[in-house]
Amino acid sequence: MSVTTPLNSPVPAVPSARALAQSIARRIDTAITILARLLARWSVPALRVALGLVFLGFGALKFVPGASPAESIAARTVETLTFGLVGGTTAVVVTAVLEVFIGLTLITGKLLRVGLLVLAGAMVGIMSPIVLFADELFGSGMTLLGQYVLKDVVLVTGAAVVAAVALGARLRSEA
Repeated sequence: MSVTTPLNSPVPAVPSARALAQSIARRIDTAITILARLLARWSVPALRVALGLVFLGFGALKFVPGASPAESIAARTVETLTFGLVGGTTAVVVTAVLEVFIGLTLITGKLLRVGLLVLAGAMVGIMSPIVLFADELFGSGMTLLGQYVLKDVVLVTGAAVVAAVALGARLRSEA
């Protein structure tokens, strides 16, 4: 629809505020639908690779004596959980090997189920310091090591999402 002026030139009609709001709302809905599909497709693979990089990085640090801030807590935790059978350098190296293996399976997707099974077992050790050394980590306020260990809660929940999808759960877009 157009309006004519005295000079007979057409002037486009100005859309009403309501029509403009509806048009904007449709575009926003379309953008949200596209975003939801994108996230449903790529968020879990991105989470899997990100977790893999974290495990690979933390594991690799443990191969270099003194490079990992978790070296001492890893050794003490393994020693406590194995009733003193495995301790010190051996505990740190075993932890490093497991973390690097887990990281590589998550990054590549190869042997993923085996890596997730190893990760499930490793989570017992990873979360144990919260119970075994709670006073030391959180006794008189949150220590830096306590924060380091507490961030593992995020790793556990992220790993649970990755494992659920690897075992057949599917994200789907409702939009």
